[in-house]
Amino acid sequence: MDKINILIIEDTKAESDALADVLVNNEYNIVGIATNYSEALTLFYQNKVDLVIIDVFLNGQPEGITFAETITITPNAAKPFVFLTSSKDRQIFERAKLTKPFSFLLKPFNELEVLYAIEMAVEKFYDQNKVFVSEDQDTVIGSGYLFIKKKNTLKKVAIDDIVYIEVEERYCNIITLNEKFLVGLSLTKITTLLDTNKFARTHRNYIVNINRIAEIILADNLIVMEGNYKITLSEKYKDIIHKFKILK
Repeated sequence: MDKINILIIEDTKAESDALADVLVNNEYNIVGIATNYSEALTLFYQNKVDLVIIDVFLNGQPEGITFAETITITPNAAKPFVFLTSSKDRQIFERAKLTKPFSFLLKPFNELEVLYAIEMAVEKFYDQNKVFVSEDQDTVIGSGYLFIKKKNTLKKVAIDDIVYIEVEERYCNIITLNEKFLVGLSLTKITTLLDTNKFARTHRNYIVNINRIAEIILADNLIVMEGNYKITLSEKYKDIIHKFKILK
């Protein structure tokens, strides 16, 4: 499970810096910032990229569109991308539209619009069939949600909807109220990616969503979760009780 990897293609440093700040603050991973077509292709093929944010004009030329055209027609290279531009030229828009971007945003960009565009682009793209190049891709993590692979698609799962996570050898079962997902990750790896204010270990094999605890039975070393799931509470992790305000 990794954070969503984003490539930025933008030739104005102030704008790329501002965009990078927005992405980092919202837990996206930036694999690189390209300022021209050649750099963009190099970074795109050298890194694991989940989404690209593209400035239409690079050094005065519509190289951003050329880049989008290139990855669109290259076998197994397709990735979702979002255009950012200050141009209001209708012909440029029509050419850009032919590359089938997942969004087209005007500068100066609005932070919320960019974040919404990213989430929608990833969701729509990975909801399609046969977008995976390798079989080891099974989960990506965004700000507040996961996309978990089921067959040839990724299913969106809100992190807050997770009831608990249990380890099963080299895999983890992610349990929500409605579904169960098996992912090829260690419990330790998942622990590093979750908010410790919302998720806590109760046993070496379990992590629970604190907000979905229904009952803690200390005498029986047991936690009852929403959905009547029963989770072991080991002595080592009984300090979970301190995460709650206790009235006396």
